[in-house]
This record gives sequence, C-alpha cells and structure tokens, in this order.
Amino acid sequence: MIEFTKKVIQINHHGRNIYGVSYMPDCKGNSPCVIFSHGFNGRSDDFTLYCESLAGKGIAAFCYDFCGGSVTSKSDLKTTEMTIFTEKEDLCAVIDTIRKWEHVDCDNIYLFGGSQGGLVTALTAEDYVEEIKGILLLFPALCIPDNWNARFPTLESIPDTHEIWGVTLGRKFFEVIHRYDVYENIGKFHKNVLIFHGDQDEIVPLEYGERAATLYPNVNIEVFKGEGHGFSEAGTKRVIEMTYEFIKKNS
Repeated sequence: MIEFTKKVIQINHHGRNIYGVSYMPDCKGNSPCVIFSHGFNGRSDDFTLYCESLAGKGIAAFCYDFCGGSVTSKSDLKTTEMTIFTEKEDLCAVIDTIRKWEHVDCDNIYLFGGSQGGLVTALTAEDYVEEIKGILLLFPALCIPDNWNARFPTLESIPDTHEIWGVTLGRKFFEVIHRYDVYENIGKFHKNVLIFHGDQDEIVPLEYGERAATLYPNVNIEVFKGEGHGFSEAGTKRVIEMTYEFIKKNS
C-alpha cells in the first residue's frame, strides 16, 4: 500500500465554486489520475472508497461535488440552477485545472462517471478526445432526456420547478434537454471506454448502456448479473478492481 495525501480543493469557474478532494500518492514521478463524477443528488464522498483504493496503488484521484448537484452539495448553486450542461461546465473546469497540476501525468487522465455523472462524463469526453486517455461509465444515465421529454413533451408543459427524490429542479434543467438526443452527441471518443451496467437496473435500463456500446469504436461493456442502479459491496469491489486494471493497461 502506497501512502497518499488527501486534500480539499476549491475550483472557481463561471462565477461559482466547486468543492473537491484530491488523493495524491506519495511517490516519485507523475501519476495517472482519475476524475470521479457523482450521480443525481450524490456527492464527492460517494467515491471515497474508489479514490482511496486507487491512490493506495499509485494512481491519483479527484472527486468533487457538482454545483447544484445535490441538496447537500458543498459546491455553489442551488439545485434549481443545475442542468446537465452546468455539470458539464464543472467537469471541464476540473479537467482543465488538474491538467496543470504537478505530479499528475497529463497524458494519462481518465474520467469516471456514475449515473447522471456518467451522462455528463460521456458528453464531456467528446470535447476532450486528445486530453483524456479513457473513460469509465457506471450505469450511465443516458436515459435522462428520454425520461423527461416523455414527462414534459412540450416546452409549454414544463413547470417552473419540479421535485423528484427530494430534489427540486428548475425549469432550465428540462428546457435544455428538450428534444435532445444523447446518442447523436456521443461516440466520437475513439479511445478506450469501459461501461459497467447491472442487468436488473430499473432506473437506467441495460439497453441504454448496450446502445452506447454500439457507438464507441473501442468499448467494452461489463454486465453485472443481479445488480441494479447502485451496486452491492461485491459489485463495487469488482468495479474498483476493473478500474485499476483498465488504467494500468492503458497508461
């Protein structure tokens, strides 16, 4: 086990502040780095176990709170101000910042996104094909536009606010994905992609991950039998191990 340093980091962009935590291995030279993006109403510490495990094996990691991404977010913005595109701006700012860090191998930066963070990661990677070495998507919520367009089929039907799972979203969240086709906006990322998806996922049906796997030129999809949206302890351990192997193979 390699010792590592955990540090709170603040990143300012677009007039708002992102709260994040870095995990830097205490070893010589520059390390590959994985940027973790959480899901809807999640937080940076959703990926603490991942970050600690990777850092202990010599791989740097960074997790953060999306601005407005949770009712308990430590970053700026209200949940009513958040959209998948403000979250994309957040991830872009994180990438741009980490690429300048000492002791990070900027040729070996990876993106890992879970659920809504997986959707944001997939969209962001399309703009960072040269800068990002590979992406890992954990039950990516590529269904979000479909779900909300079915719920609010016209712009006129979109309310000023709408609550789901204890989170109040603003009108803009729904407006920006009105008639938005995720699959027309992903697939150009030609480097290696690894998708993790459970075959019992009732929030993001497996078909969404399977369809994404047909678009990327270099992709593997790992289907976890019996797993839903949010993996068991055994499933999570396997994802962490596969993430480490993915990075070691590609770096």
